[in-house]
Amino acid sequence: MSQPMIILYDVPSNIPQPWAPNIWRVRLILNFKRLPYRTTWVEFPDIEETLRGIGAPPTSVRNDGRPVFSLPVIVDPIRSPQAPIVLSNASHIAEYLEITYPGQYNFLSANLISEQFAARQVFPEGSRALQALFVHYIQEIFAKPLLPIMVPLSHQRLPERSQTHFLSGTTPSYLSVPPEREQAWRAVQEQFDFLANILDKNSGTDGDGVVAMGHELTYADFAIVSVLIWIEKVAPHDGWVRIRQWNGGRWGKLWERCKSCMDVF
Repeated sequence: MSQPMIILYDVPSNIPQPWAPNIWRVRLILNFKRLPYRTTWVEFPDIEETLRGIGAPPTSVRNDGRPVFSLPVIVDPIRSPQAPIVLSNASHIAEYLEITYPGQYNFLSANLISEQFAARQVFPEGSRALQALFVHYIQEIFAKPLLPIMVPLSHQRLPERSQTHFLSGTTPSYLSVPPEREQAWRAVQEQFDFLANILDKNSGTDGDGVVAMGHELTYADFAIVSVLIWIEKVAPHDGWVRIRQWNGGRWGKLWERCKSCMDVF
């Protein structure tokens, strides 16, 4: 009997490592909490059929009432192998993992022995609301200037079948690389500068000046680092080379701080 493992659904690419930031937020938590998991790769044309097949909830609803299915999704059989939990939406998954595996947890090993493991917290007591607001800011404001640059580059990193999924005769405008690249990067830098000034308030007696909550890694850091990983994987020469040097190298330091959580299983 094998050990029950969480299944994380992700999109494949034509580069060695995955890049999707919302999915990395979940993967970072799974690694940080040392939870057993494996990745199942699903190409974009197959996402809806696959997720309907496992009973995953839709992440949103179109104006005409049709459900929208997107990744990340996890299937967790650890507590109940016969009735595994199926969840979508990165923030919902993050809160579920924290509630279900906040500290010590038990699972049945391959030799049918109950083993206990320690899962580190990503939501320190009393921080869940503020971290949820912070992650919303990362998604809706901080990362927005990156989209004109990163979306076309991310599309190029998809397998051919997934690339074709987004094309219908002509290339959509959002898949065209902006002609004024340096101007686009300056808009990105403005957001990084603003966030760096905020995080600098955690320097000195209030923290190490690297992580969002002062001293320990939390979900807020994983929200930032998932964006950094996206840039590092998809735009290593045009993007990551410059960003890791911005703001006194703080983004490179944060990336290094989270490096031990970047395994892909």
